[in-house]
Amino acid sequence: MKQLAAVSTSTEGRRPTVPWAGFPDFMGTPYLREPRERNGTVPLESRMPMDQSLPFDLSTRQMEELSDEVVKRLLRHIASVGELPAGGAIDAGVAQRCLELPRDAPEKGAPLGPVLDKFFEEWLPASLLTTGPGWLAYISGGGLFTGALGHFIGAALSRQTGLNTQAPFLVELEGRAMGWLRAWMGFPKGATGIFTPGGSTSNLIAIITAREHRLGCDIRAGTLYVSEDVHHSILKSARLAGIAADRIRTIAVDARRRMLVEDLQDAIASDRVSGLRPFLVVSTAGTTNTGAVDPLARIGEVARREGLWHHVDGAYGGVFRMVPELRPALAGIETADSLTLDPHKGLFLPFGTGALLVRDERTLRAVHTATASYLPDLPPDEHYDPSQISPELSRPYRGFPLWLAVQAHGASAFREALAEKRALAVFAAQRLAATPGIAVVDDPQLSIMTFRATAEGWSRDEEDLQTRALLDAVNSRGRVHLSGAMVSGRFVGRICVLCFRVGRQRLEEGLEIIAQERSMLGA
Repeated sequence: MKQLAAVSTSTEGRRPTVPWAGFPDFMGTPYLREPRERNGTVPLESRMPMDQSLPFDLSTRQMEELSDEVVKRLLRHIASVGELPAGGAIDAGVAQRCLELPRDAPEKGAPLGPVLDKFFEEWLPASLLTTGPGWLAYISGGGLFTGALGHFIGAALSRQTGLNTQAPFLVELEGRAMGWLRAWMGFPKGATGIFTPGGSTSNLIAIITAREHRLGCDIRAGTLYVSEDVHHSILKSARLAGIAADRIRTIAVDARRRMLVEDLQDAIASDRVSGLRPFLVVSTAGTTNTGAVDPLARIGEVARREGLWHHVDGAYGGVFRMVPELRPALAGIETADSLTLDPHKGLFLPFGTGALLVRDERTLRAVHTATASYLPDLPPDEHYDPSQISPELSRPYRGFPLWLAVQAHGASAFREALAEKRALAVFAAQRLAATPGIAVVDDPQLSIMTFRATAEGWSRDEEDLQTRALLDAVNSRGRVHLSGAMVSGRFVGRICVLCFRVGRQRLEEGLEIIAQERSMLGA
């Protein structure tokens, strides 16, 4: 970028001295741009300064140039994700280099070009490539660019979307997106929900809402029920909500890692005999380790009969209900009192878009409704107003990335993509089951499957050790990246097919690499 003259930070008394060049926005209204000479060039005093601090109030030309510097690097990176190492480039020296990052804030601004170069060329590569076609490890949707544009628009406009009356159309668009989630999950029309930063926050709000609705002020007597494979955020949220560790009951799971309903019933009965107050059971629609789906319908029946709140953590797997063929596997999710979803997982959006659905809007309002003399009057109840059903007032425009992405691609594209991910996971399980020296531990209940290296005469410890070695060898090839987990005291390899860029060709390549590396282990 050229070295350009400085721009004054003061706008007082300025008047354009030459005709303004305008361009229409989508409503046809011209935005004003910086003055141009009659030959079309921009006067030097209006150009971006590259040798000193930028003003806060940038001209249109300055914003265009800054945006161009960012976007060209961003698009170059996105275009290259298919060829980059699937696990990123986090070498042994990264930890030390991180400690060497500058700690003091710069007093004066500087050209952003060199800063962006360092970010994209040195710092970004030292991160897991969760957006690439070889990403088969932790649960990530890949970050649709249309969703990223939604984040950018919301951030650049910086409107107050916590209050309906301050941006009514914008807030109602978010409400419509929440309505789509409600309909896709089969929740009744009286249900509502909020967009959150992610599943951890959604789970926290759900537990607090359940606590208030079922226990009131008598928190100490309340007991909460989870499975062995519950997400750690549930335990953290319970603690933050004032539920002590000695009031959390861990329920055993079956061979496929699903909560045992009979054990749940026994635990509830035992606590009642002890004079405690069972108030909440948390089931999971797609556990992190194996993708297991608890028996949601049966757990829901127990919860209703016993007067417990039933919360479903469907951060990973809930949206698979959009696929008609998978609705039986998720039967009962539509009867839950609350449901956590992560559109930044199963709907492929960039990180930062979580959601919580609640069956009865009144329960959310009872916990969150508040007002103050400095706030505007509340809108009628039929209008969507996040401030009255969530902890936040000032907040980002969280629902807009989902709204924009669905406008761009259509709901059917998401449904078809989820069906494809499920089919690819089934294919992976079938292929590995036929691979010598590989044992499939569990077929995919949604789009995660588990396996281990095995051989005649290997002990359990040897199988665990060789499975770790296999994963290391596969990941070192850089074409796919897998993760492992401890399941029933054993180490297993995981394949999670969810990132929208994962397709049949790269998956087949990864499965062939697994077979090759397994053959090199011997036995």
